[in-house]
Amino acid sequence: MANGNREFDHETLRDERQYGFYWYSGLWRVLRPVLVGLTALVLVFGLGTTLYAGFEERFISAVDPQDAADISFSVTSGQSLTRVANNLEEAGIIKNRTVFKYYCDFAGLGQKIQAGDYQLKRSMNIFQIADRLTTGDGKPMTTLITVIPGWSVEDIAAMLLEQGVFKDSEAFLTLCRTGQGLSDYYFIQDELQTKRVSERKYLLEGYLAPNTYEIYTNATPTDILKKLLDQTDAVLSVAWQERADEIGLTMDQALTMASLIEKEAKTADFSKVSAVFHNRLKSNMALGSDVTVHYITGERRMVLRDSDLAVDSPYNTYKYKGLPLGPICNPSANAIQAALYPDEAFIAEKYLYFCSKDPNTGELAFSKTLEEHNAAVAIYAPLWKKYDEERGIR
Repeated sequence: MANGNREFDHETLRDERQYGFYWYSGLWRVLRPVLVGLTALVLVFGLGTTLYAGFEERFISAVDPQDAADISFSVTSGQSLTRVANNLEEAGIIKNRTVFKYYCDFAGLGQKIQAGDYQLKRSMNIFQIADRLTTGDGKPMTTLITVIPGWSVEDIAAMLLEQGVFKDSEAFLTLCRTGQGLSDYYFIQDELQTKRVSERKYLLEGYLAPNTYEIYTNATPTDILKKLLDQTDAVLSVAWQERADEIGLTMDQALTMASLIEKEAKTADFSKVSAVFHNRLKSNMALGSDVTVHYITGERRMVLRDSDLAVDSPYNTYKYKGLPLGPICNPSANAIQAALYPDEAFIAEKYLYFCSKDPNTGELAFSKTLEEHNAAVAIYAPLWKKYDEERGIR
């Protein structure tokens, strides 16, 4: 009985040892490829890290991590990525132009680099430099400008100067005076055929269409003028040109009348003022428009002095009959429409005069006869004088 038990124990132990061996053997068969794979990954990662460290040191890292001095760098509009990369390497800001270019292409940044003036450092790596160039220099590439109806060439120049588009407006004013390089427009060519065109204060006065425009911040005077003249080309429709011919005006004369209308009245009275001017022209009367004198003197006063009325200028419609030599401002489309389509009732009833009721509101009083007009002047003249005094005009 006892010997049998011992024999049973030895067999059981042998079975257990054999079973344990197979269990460990099975586990090893599972773990071995995993451990081999992990070992391979560690080796590959180590090798990759070593290679990347060498690549990063040679091509990607900062040229000089200790050099924090600013370096001025400019990207001009339309410059290619290749040119930018070349310029960066030539300036000593990156180590390798090709790597920088491939990185920007791979990251989709090639088309996002913005024109501008930058301050870069040799302590920046290529990732930091690419980020800076694609987020911009903080200066907008474009800006909006608005030309207000009734503004003169000089008003527009002052606005451009104030908005920082130009540091000096003289080049802009010179182009407006001469039209040099801008005579491709048919209406400028027509204008050049008019008599005494060389005596005009500004050749382009009246032709810079009021509107809001988006321009590049580095736009030249020529760029801006072409944009404004393109708008004028769109505004001056064939129908308007035909209408001007129908009523015996050139387009230049229509624009000249429109410029007077723009300065004399509010929109609601445009066609009525137009009718007065048309009636006076037909009657061979001087237009007697104060705003033409303002254009000469540069001063807007409600009560004109004898010296103002007597100033010898082809723009003075008190001294010379007919329309002035050219436009005195840049009129709106509404004013041009009124010049071409005067109020028919006022034409038929032969209104010949108007004057200001209140300089602050722009309301006008219209008269058919000189007697009616003089009566209106007597009523409203004190308001004109007060208006001038409040503005320090004496």
